[in-house]
Amino acid sequence: MINSTISRLSLFAPTSPSTGSTGASAISSARNGLRSKRIAGELLPLMTLWSRSSTLVQGHYLLGCAMLEKEQCALAIKEFNKALDLLKSSNLGDKMAEDIWQVLAKAKYQDWEIHSTKRVWKMQSLKEACENALQEHHFLSGTLVGDGSTNEYTDQLKLLSEVFTKATIDDTPTDVPDYLCCQITFEIFRDPVITPSGITYERSIILEHLCKVGNFDPVTREPLKEHQLVPNLAIKEAVQAYLKNHSWAYKLN
Repeated sequence: MINSTISRLSLFAPTSPSTGSTGASAISSARNGLRSKRIAGELLPLMTLWSRSSTLVQGHYLLGCAMLEKEQCALAIKEFNKALDLLKSSNLGDKMAEDIWQVLAKAKYQDWEIHSTKRVWKMQSLKEACENALQEHHFLSGTLVGDGSTNEYTDQLKLLSEVFTKATIDDTPTDVPDYLCCQITFEIFRDPVITPSGITYERSIILEHLCKVGNFDPVTREPLKEHQLVPNLAIKEAVQAYLKNHSWAYKLN
């Protein structure tokens, strides 16, 4: 058992443990290999030791993947964030950052989904209890007559419904505001940059455009080069604030 587990782990190990350098292919291989919950369960103890004994980006990434497969979302999120923090101080590629962000978004959405289901169920149970209590109150006070459709009772039921609707509004997915989304992908920003034309794009997307299509702004068609891109910190802060209260927006198209 131990030998077979170590053998599986070696498939996901970085190419150069001493330097931490690796290709994006290691990330993809790891993600594919960790789809089995049984394998993830076997690898988790070993990868915990691996991650704790080094500062490798891959160690935290793989540990996060294993935890996500076991539906330990909160712990997975911590590991993915550690991997991203380490990545900022390394010379590893943008492709790896994109892969890590993808699974981080998945973990945060899955975490929201689990907690949202519990919150909605509790709110629905509480609403039904309040409605029953309201009905009993009007019955005992003699204001509930016939089919129970007195003005006071109906108005209170309507008000009660409005209160619970507002209480669950953050758990109700809607359209993300346009100003928080890239004009090319229409997905919520992760690393927004602004051009001299005043248009904000997702960094990786606009860089890909400049590399593969040409050195011009895809919307205004004005000349544009990489060094002219400036981080849009205001939009980045707005996105972080929005995601804090609307975690369902982590769901990717």
